[in-house]
Amino acid sequence: MRPTPTVLTPTQNATVTSSAISFLLLVCISLTSLIGWTIWEERADQLSESEVTSDNMSRSLARHADDTFKAADTSLLGLSERVLVDGTSPAALERLHRLLMLRVKELPQLQGLAIFDKEGLRIVNSLPNKDEYGSSADREYFLFHRTNSNPGPHIGTPFQARSSGDWVIPLSRRLDSADGQFAGVVLATIHVNYFINFYQTFDIGQHGAIALILDNGIQIARRPLLPDSLGRDMSKGPLYALYKHGNGNGSAMIKSTQDGVERLNGYRRLNYYPIFITTALSKDEILASWQRLAIVRAILTLCIVAVIAVLGLRLVRQIKMRIHAEEEARNARDALQDLNVTLEKLAQQDGLTGLANRRKFDQAIDHALSRAKQSATPLAMILIDVDYFKKFNDLYGHVAGDECLRQVAAVIKASEQRSNDLAARYGGEEFAVLLPDTNLDGALVVAESIRKALHALKIEHVGNTAGIVTVSAGIDVLTSITEKDSAASFVSAADAALYSAKASGRDRIQVHHPIPATGNP
Repeated sequence: MRPTPTVLTPTQNATVTSSAISFLLLVCISLTSLIGWTIWEERADQLSESEVTSDNMSRSLARHADDTFKAADTSLLGLSERVLVDGTSPAALERLHRLLMLRVKELPQLQGLAIFDKEGLRIVNSLPNKDEYGSSADREYFLFHRTNSNPGPHIGTPFQARSSGDWVIPLSRRLDSADGQFAGVVLATIHVNYFINFYQTFDIGQHGAIALILDNGIQIARRPLLPDSLGRDMSKGPLYALYKHGNGNGSAMIKSTQDGVERLNGYRRLNYYPIFITTALSKDEILASWQRLAIVRAILTLCIVAVIAVLGLRLVRQIKMRIHAEEEARNARDALQDLNVTLEKLAQQDGLTGLANRRKFDQAIDHALSRAKQSATPLAMILIDVDYFKKFNDLYGHVAGDECLRQVAAVIKASEQRSNDLAARYGGEEFAVLLPDTNLDGALVVAESIRKALHALKIEHVGNTAGIVTVSAGIDVLTSITEKDSAASFVSAADAALYSAKASGRDRIQVHHPIPATGNP
């Protein structure tokens, strides 16, 4: 047996469509969210890697700056000791002059070395012309040492050297006399370009920056070098605030106060000198490769989502079309079933009277005989014929004759008191009533009620002795069904009783067995 196909209800069809659309949206949103999360995580990874790079670069540059200042400071310590030991006689100054020139040649970061007395007059320097009359009494470093007894090194604000015009960073130490009084200053000037040239060897992008800043916020070197970079006070900026409030080391994303570029700044304090260095990588350049990849991935994702959406919408459209086709098929099936029921009803119904037709009666009598035999119950049949119906048609016409038959059929139809009772038009003006589980007395009651009900209608029939339309009826009752009993014999017995009723004068009821007839003589 073939399985019956499952047919979804309209509510179930709507649920299927909604589920398909929801699944499609879930797939698109999940895919977009996953790619978006991946892209955002890659951005965070890119910034994290750049932060490590900036920190490592700052660490390397801090060590370089420490070594640069340390080498120059070591030369100053040697000079201080030589002055204290040898004094400042002409012969001693001549030896110092040669030593200073030698030191400047040995250390490429040095622009020059010089010694000043307590009045700020230069008593010896590393220049070949022995300019002994230069004065530094107005320089920041000289003023600092004259008022500050700290013997340690001092790194001052950059300035342009009078001898060459180059920008230099002063590194100086105080000279004290034997009694501890201020005796002068030993000075080393370091090329700013020495740091800038070294910083050029690092790849920091087109908008990156490297800066060397004093502990008081004064910038002493920068790449790229801007017109106001050297000596600029950075103490009011956000980077300096982070440096002072932290442990001297760290990183932060900061918008530069010098050129307005947002950069990832890694900063670190020198180990031996009051300076910190910062390496700043442009945020836009850090994220440039990520941004290009993100755009490509976003476009690819949108394309994939678009393809999925198009295919999904086509699938949903196909589902809707299938659901619509199923609904139409179901409607057609229901209409066909209704039509079949109607056709089946019409096929078993008499078109004129609305009673069951001969075909339905023949099916019903076979079923009733079988059922009565199985249940051992009686079965009764009444055959009814309209008296002198041919004369009625001749007198009143066929239209009136049809109406007469419809009225007679309505009276007979009323005899169907139970669901298994059946009233049928047997043929022409002849009708039959099949009464399962009914004995003779019951059949007689039904037949008599039909006869009297028709009398009550008083349908005019001048061709009939009674002057109205009447019927004759024949009854047969099977009380015990045997193998010999058949539909044909059953009908024949009732028909014989009907013939007897008509032969006895009509408008009466006759049973198949010879019992006294009832009704009007």
